[in-house]
Order: sequence, then structure tokens, then C-alpha cells
Amino acid sequence: MGNVRIIFIFLLLSPIYIHAQVNKVLPAESRNMQLVGVSDLQGRPAYQPVIHQQAKRWIAYIGLHEGSEINPLNGQIEGNGTIAVDVTDPQHPHILAHIPGDYLDPGKDSEAQFVRVCDIANGTYLLRDAASRTRHELWNVTDPAHPEFVNIIVDGLKGTHKNWWECDTGIAYLVSQDPTWRRRPIKIYDLSDPVHPRFIRDFGLDGQQPGSGMEPAPGPIHGPISYQGRVYFAYGSSSMGTIQIVDREKLLNGNPEPTPVNLLSPQIGRLDMPRIWGAHTTYPMLGVHVKEFEKDAVGSVKDILVVTSETPREDCRNARAPLFLLDISEPQYPFPIANFLVPEQSGNFCARGGRFGPHSIQESFTPLFYGKMVMVSYFNAGVRAVDVRDPFHPVEAGFYIPAITERTKPICYEEQGKQICSTVIQTNNVEVDERGYIYIVDRSGTGMHILELTGDARAVLESE
Repeated sequence: MGNVRIIFIFLLLSPIYIHAQVNKVLPAESRNMQLVGVSDLQGRPAYQPVIHQQAKRWIAYIGLHEGSEINPLNGQIEGNGTIAVDVTDPQHPHILAHIPGDYLDPGKDSEAQFVRVCDIANGTYLLRDAASRTRHELWNVTDPAHPEFVNIIVDGLKGTHKNWWECDTGIAYLVSQDPTWRRRPIKIYDLSDPVHPRFIRDFGLDGQQPGSGMEPAPGPIHGPISYQGRVYFAYGSSSMGTIQIVDREKLLNGNPEPTPVNLLSPQIGRLDMPRIWGAHTTYPMLGVHVKEFEKDAVGSVKDILVVTSETPREDCRNARAPLFLLDISEPQYPFPIANFLVPEQSGNFCARGGRFGPHSIQESFTPLFYGKMVMVSYFNAGVRAVDVRDPFHPVEAGFYIPAITERTKPICYEEQGKQICSTVIQTNNVEVDERGYIYIVDRSGTGMHILELTGDARAVLESE
């Protein structure tokens, strides 16, 4: 008993002590969404899932946050990189391979958060950042159980983020902190021949380019989405947000010298957000028929941009942002028309620990979901299914919050000399596939959960 008192007194007097909030193991929480299958992803904290159909198989490729774990496939400790999971039978997903984040030093702590997969040149290729976000690489994953290194596209970067790859053309938009630029731009490459990448140009907002004196410099690119002749850029993932709509042909074929005139030339429209919010994901939903306006002479068909602003801090120590919906029917004048948020009191989420608020949405354009349902990853509030058929009035159709497991790692931060930790679900990114399955991955190492909609939410997918 005396020893216990001594330890307790020491902790009280110590300038830094750990306050650990370990949530009791609650069952999963859900409405109109049910669990189909689970993969623990070897206990590795996960960022981005991409689902790819290869012949008769469905493979999930998952980019991972920094760290290292034992790979049971070979018994070796490997730095976190990219995991390939066979999800052909979603009730029984099984891991096929793990590619360490730094293939030159596979045992070192590493990460490879961002991943895209395309069928190019008679093979299936994986594009990823690597070596703790200092380079972009290509791997041949035609046999997903035996990935083969192809080449390094670009190296020596100060940071990377979420890329986009056009599988039909091979054009890749690589988010890359070039040391010569003031903020993180993109490097555009033609990867239609994966063995011989061809550089096209650098691109970013005016004020980010080398030599600019603009203050403050615009927020860094988080990620682009290219769709139907336009590229939708999101800058400043959690603050200093800018949404930019760009003409793809002018972007690819314009003068690549990064002057203010050349950087502005392909821009169609732009919206600068309040500084407390950012643009994490900009997802276009084009040609949405708005039933309320169907008898009107004009305006019954809308082009919509769905935008998330990432919640950056734990325990609600930030300006929480909703999910934004913008009317981009006139793309030169993007305009907010609606928003969606999860009420904090609905789950006492600020007291649960970890982050609470939106992060990302699915980026698949599968017709089953497109224009009907948007999946929003919401950190400790799990994943939320949002009915967007009426983009002026988005409503929640269902949700799923996984239970923590023995794999779930504490999330910690320091404030006023105290180390504060919480063991809590942190649903990080979400994706869907053409079969109707939903894939969420956990930032805290809980793994990947495969879900499906039920009840009224499922009926939305089946609606015309």
C-alpha cells in the first residue's frame, strides 16, 4: 500500500503525467447499417482504402500510418506500408501481402498512407507514396499476393498527400511538397507506360510557387479528383481552405512555367473558405435531379460538389466543420447550399476522446451510390450514410460505430504539461464498391470493417 501512495504522490507532483481515458468495451453502435466482415490489418493504423476488381476477385489496398508491426505472413517486423486484402468473400477477408513503407529498409518505422490502383498496360499497378512521405512509387500488383517493385516516380520530397490517378488515360496528379515551392503543390505525370513515367508540370495556387512573396501563402493541396473534363482541387485540409475547379485540358496542355498568369489560366472557379475550415475532399456529383424543382422552367438539374473539412484535434479542441454541399451548376460561381453534421449530444462524442467530426467521403463513382448516398467518415462517430438525393436537404440514413478491440491503440496529445490519451474508434477513411459494400479503416489500429446498408438506407440505393 505504501508503494502505491508513493507512486500516486509522484504522479501528482510530476510536471507531466498521463491521463489515460480507456473507454469501456461497448458493443458496436448502428442504425440501418450492419457488419459483414472484419480484417485486423495486422493491428496497423490505417488511412486510405481503395477497392479494385481484378478479374473475378475484389482486392482492398490500404495505405497505412507510421509505425511497424509483425507481419504474420513472414514472421518479420515490417514498417507500415500498404496491405492487400482479398475481399471477394466480404464475410471472410484475408490478407494477401504487406509491402513495407520503405522497401530499402523494410524493418524501419515507416508509412505509405496514400494509394491508387489502375489496370494499365496489360497489368494492375499500385501507385503510392512511400518512405515516410518522401517519394512516390509504382508496384506491379497483377498478382496481389506477390507485389513487384517497378520504379520510383519522384523522390526527395518534403511531404506527400492523397493522389489521384486516371485509369483510362494514365494521368496521375501526385501531391508533392517540392522543396522549391512555398506550399505543397502537385506534380502531374503521364503513367500510361508505368515503366517510363513522363513529367508534365507542377501546379498549385498562385502564391505557392517559388519566389512568390504573397502572405499568407495559400493552404497546401490535400488532394484532387479528376472527373469529366474538370479537376476539383481541395486546399488546406483543416484550415485556410480553398476549393478550386480547373479545366483539365488547359491544365495538362497549358504553359507549365509557374507564373501567376499560367497558374490562373486553367481555373474555372474558386471559393475561399473561412480560415477556421479547410477543404479535405472535393467530390463532384453531376446531373443531380432535384425533385422539388422538377416543375420549374430551369434549375431542376444541378451539379453538386460535396466537401469535407478535416477535424484536426482531439476532444473537440477545434472549430468543428459540417459536411458542405455546393451548387457548381455554374462552375465559375461555386455557392454553398446545404450542410450536414452529426449532433454532438447524440452520442456525447466530445467526452469519448479522440477526434469527433468529419474527415473524408467515398471517392468511387459507382452508380449504385452516386448522387444518392454519401458515406462520411466521422472519427469517433464512425461512418455516417447521408442521403443526398435532395442536395438542399441532406439527411442521415444510417451509421455504424465499431467496437474497440485489443488491437485499438491509444490516441494521445499533450496539453498544459499533461499527456492525455484515449482508446477510442477513429474511423479514418471510407470507400464503397459496385457490389454495395462499404469499407472503413481505423486510425487507431482496430482494422477494416466491411459493412452494408439495411432497411430504409438500403432502399435509397435501390431507388431510381
